[in-house]
Amino acid sequence: MDAVRKLPTWVLALAPLALIVAALVALLAFGGSTLGERTGPPAEELAVERTELRPGEITLTLRNAGPDPAEVAQVFVNDAYVDYSSDGGEVGRLGTRKLRLDYPWQADSPYLVTLLTSTGATIEHEIEAAVATPEPGGGFIGLMVLIGIYVGVVPVVLGMLFLPLLRRIDPGWVRFLMALTVGLLGFLAVDAWLEGSEIAGESPGALGGVELVIIGAVAAYLALTALDRWLRGRREAAGRSGASAERLSLMIAIGIGLHNLGEGLAIGSAYAVGALALGTFLIFGFALHNTTEGLAIVAPLSDTRPGLGRLAALGLIAGAPASVGAVIGASAYNAEVAGLLLGLGIGAIVQVIVQLVPTIRDTAGRALHPASVGGILTGVAVLYVTGLLVAA
Repeated sequence: MDAVRKLPTWVLALAPLALIVAALVALLAFGGSTLGERTGPPAEELAVERTELRPGEITLTLRNAGPDPAEVAQVFVNDAYVDYSSDGGEVGRLGTRKLRLDYPWQADSPYLVTLLTSTGATIEHEIEAAVATPEPGGGFIGLMVLIGIYVGVVPVVLGMLFLPLLRRIDPGWVRFLMALTVGLLGFLAVDAWLEGSEIAGESPGALGGVELVIIGAVAAYLALTALDRWLRGRREAAGRSGASAERLSLMIAIGIGLHNLGEGLAIGSAYAVGALALGTFLIFGFALHNTTEGLAIVAPLSDTRPGLGRLAALGLIAGAPASVGAVIGASAYNAEVAGLLLGLGIGAIVQVIVQLVPTIRDTAGRALHPASVGGILTGVAVLYVTGLLVAA
């Protein structure tokens, strides 16, 4: 024992790790031969991660979500055999392959693609309505950015125009509005969880499903908590007045920004498959729905006088991610990434709600009192009603 105590700390850390690595390598190399012959058919679980349609061609991105290698032997579209090419042969575990099918598809028509593996297993993939995949380019990216500005930046900035009003109203009404902010953010968190769970449930599962939403939420919550502690330390060291309100508004903007990133992702992906009609009414609906987010950002600033530069920065932090999400969603949509991003938004929003609770307490120290309950319910109702206008 004395000899162990004299060893350097790095030796005590590396020795167990080396033994673990050696044991795992030995298990991988020799463990299989000690288990006898495998019985039963191979477990093949190929899944279609992405579908791209171009004139006369359907491209499928496959991922092997099962434990055994798999190889596509034949492909059928609506029960008709089609020629195809691949960028590789057998697909190993978690590996990906692209299949390019030579098929003269017709716009807006449904198709059922059936993949037959070398062992005779079949994997089906449904294309509900064939729509040409947009080609990434300057005009296309510009359109996605413009959509993000319409549904993200503009509504948030308009909502921030309530700041002069907030400076003149009674403190009791400020607490009501802070509670309304809690209701708004709570509704966004629940909405993101439902959407993230649905999207993650449709993923192949090779890289995770709903657990990615949970991982994203936990990671965002912990990261933003650490950021908040760091910002609080800097402000306290600097001794600046009004710092708490500025920090809280920044955290709200970050939380809303991460939510809008997921929202933009959904908009872009829906546009790419032709499932979203970009009409004036829909843009109006999104704008009205997101205007309340600007109010949530400036609510903590009622007793301060932030400059226009700070307000503009807060608006961009909250709204600009919608443009980024729209570009990603329309050009490289992935269910796992979407689930993770929505999870990040959930975690960020929950972290902000935790910070907002002390601001809605009344003089008796109660977080739940008639004014706060009314504000929370009003916030939920506002987003529910405006959300009915953006069902795509």
